[in-house]
Amino acid sequence: MSIVWCRGNTIFYMKDFIKKHAKILTGALCGLLNGLFGSGGGVVAVPMLRFFGLEARKSHATSVAVIFFLSIISVIAYSLRGSLEWQTALSYIPWGIAGAVLGSLLLKKVPNSLLRRIFGVVVLASSVRILFFQ
Repeated sequence: MSIVWCRGNTIFYMKDFIKKHAKILTGALCGLLNGLFGSGGGVVAVPMLRFFGLEARKSHATSVAVIFFLSIISVIAYSLRGSLEWQTALSYIPWGIAGAVLGSLLLKKVPNSLLRRIFGVVVLASSVRILFFQ
């Protein structure tokens, strides 16, 4: 166990700190990433939900619920600042809905081990694209 910090005779451990503050840390980081990158909070939510015991399918589905509400807040904030291009967004929504329905149906059929690997590949491919091609 790695030490986070010491105060007097008390030692605070990283794993204990994370477990105690998991919802606060995860929620805040998901919200921050969602606000900065647009729904990027799932990259944090899924692994944290897995870390705290949810199986892969439930982690992904639960992450979508969290991101849904964070996205509503982000849309409101972006709209109020005039940063949102509504016409462009609306042209993507029907196809996004179709993809969301298809993805939720496929989630039931994909084994957890394959789901974790697919998620890892998508995150890794996104990282490489952002680091080297933007």
